[in-house]
Amino acid sequence: MNVDEVSALAAKVRAEIGKAIVGQTETVDLLLTALFARGHVLLEGAPGTAKTFLAQCFARTLDLDFGRIQFTPDLMPADIIGANLFNFQTSSFTLSKGPLFCELLLADEINRTPPKTQAALLEAMQERQVTIDGKPHVLSDRFMVVATQNPLEQQGTYPLPEAQLDRFLFKQTLGYPSRDEERRIVATYGVQSGQTAPADMGVAKVVNAKVLAAANAAVAAVTLSDEVVTYVLDLVRSTRETADLQSGASPRSAAQLALAARARAALDARDYVIPDDVKALALPVLRHRVILSPAAEIEGRRADEVIQGLVERAAAPR
Repeated sequence: MNVDEVSALAAKVRAEIGKAIVGQTETVDLLLTALFARGHVLLEGAPGTAKTFLAQCFARTLDLDFGRIQFTPDLMPADIIGANLFNFQTSSFTLSKGPLFCELLLADEINRTPPKTQAALLEAMQERQVTIDGKPHVLSDRFMVVATQNPLEQQGTYPLPEAQLDRFLFKQTLGYPSRDEERRIVATYGVQSGQTAPADMGVAKVVNAKVLAAANAAVAAVTLSDEVVTYVLDLVRSTRETADLQSGASPRSAAQLALAARARAALDARDYVIPDDVKALALPVLRHRVILSPAAEIEGRRADEVIQGLVERAAAPR
């Protein structure tokens, strides 16, 4: 498979998701980019903005084994990864796998569970394996986490630790739809009763494991020039040097920004990365990895605003 075929494949996925999801084109593109960059996505938005339904449609189009965990304050790590249970019939322990053993995991309202339980995802997100009673269990190569959180309601929530946030390739903020988009939503779903499944809206599977593996191989062959590498490095390091940020982005974020830029280039049918790929992805890659300084907070600055300023000031290669 070449990059032209990867781009055509992405167009098919967008078209299928578009049968059920109105708008959210930027979010769909980020999900596709994360898929080919083998990263995870954190979706933040108000209730009712189709975060969960979007993840379900995305998994169906790609024929990914879908798993969902509703995060609650009483959720325990074993509820996520599973545990060895004693079988009285065989007098031996048997592994009872948790919902983490899937290909696309929807971590719904991830900030409603304490950090102890959130940490159960760390090994899986970083190494694509989990350790139960000292024995590692390998997850699928296509394992991907799509987490959601509600920014409006803070009572009963637990902010994600920096180590957890750093495992996410993107943090995407979902806003409300435009008036025309919302009209289409009401006209489509306002005449139905009950919960709607992606299959009910005609969303079909357009990719299988073999095709997805070929697409990943094509993305891996995308060229990243030394000039673009330097550009990524300078941009990420600038987050650690500005007085507006108390804590800048990690070296992992620089590597992931470069990976994501390669995936975006392939989605645009290019076998090389350009500075515009980095600029387009800098905000979703970096916004959750930096901490504002107290002075910037007092001034009412936002992390997005600071990062955008750094992107505009960074010298891009020509």
